[in-house]
Amino acid sequence: MKGNPADLRVQRDESLEEALRPSSLDAFVGQSRIKERLAVLVEAARRRREPLPHLLFSGPPGLGKTTLAHILAKEIGANLRLTSGPALERAADLAGLLSGLEAGDILFVDEIHRLSRTVEEYLYPAMEDFRIDIVIDQGPAARSVCLSLPRFSLFGATTRAGMLTAPLRGRFGLVNRVEYYGAEELVEVVRRSARILGVETAESGAWEIARRSRGTPRLANNLIRWVRDYAVVRAGGEEISEAVVHRALEMLDIDADGLDEMDKKLLETIIYKFEGGPVGLSTLAVAVGEDAGTIEEVHEPYLILEGFLQRTPQGRIATERAYQKLGLRPGHRGSQSELF
Repeated sequence: MKGNPADLRVQRDESLEEALRPSSLDAFVGQSRIKERLAVLVEAARRRREPLPHLLFSGPPGLGKTTLAHILAKEIGANLRLTSGPALERAADLAGLLSGLEAGDILFVDEIHRLSRTVEEYLYPAMEDFRIDIVIDQGPAARSVCLSLPRFSLFGATTRAGMLTAPLRGRFGLVNRVEYYGAEELVEVVRRSARILGVETAESGAWEIARRSRGTPRLANNLIRWVRDYAVVRAGGEEISEAVVHRALEMLDIDADGLDEMDKKLLETIIYKFEGGPVGLSTLAVAVGEDAGTIEEVHEPYLILEGFLQRTPQGRIATERAYQKLGLRPGHRGSQSELF
């Protein structure tokens, strides 16, 4: 009996994602300082035959925090259990997860800064003493039961390291800050993914994808897959050249600087509606019709990194490069009518 086509597509997508994910520290591109530190920890843990220490990975999304957790689990030969901060709503959720771990297992908590305060406090003794106290019943009949836990490793990942409480942050043995990738590193990511996908990619095409990937390997992989599909449908399956990449990404409204439609809308709104700023985040979010958290976490980091935007105590300000991007003189006092 044939499988459901939708299920088969999901399986293919999952297997493809697994293939694109590096399986060892040597195959992982970029973050050389972090890889060097992690290699030391892995070798030390092997020699002592102990679990890895608790590790925290912080930085923007798409830079490899989850991938590093998978790699470390494979390097040390441990089981990896995945969850997220928002999924652990109650202490009972955490207790159930921890009690199911075996010695040496790794528990990976994504977006760990979103743990509730109650759950976080239950986590402290689990991380330090490998025990957890569970309260049974309520009122006068309530009693606390102490459960011993096997020695495990907790890996936390966060895009908002500043939101972590000091007690939680201090319980991690090593804090690793992943950084945006340079173009040379992203070219290597594109080449590797192209080989896995079986796509002929010209050197100029790989560089063009890398330049527009916003310093993010996940986006580079998404773009190479889109360009591959575009080349098959619109370019006769030809080699992925710079011209093919340009046409493919133009369809996605991604320009030569890697800015998408919302990025450009943000810059235009600051300049034309608010005379270059400063403008507050909430006001800017209403003006462009986007969630303030999305602007702050998705769009602003790259705009600031590339020098299009400045974040000040008074609000967001468009830089000289933003004016040049829109073909304006710095200090141009725009008007709302110019947006239409």
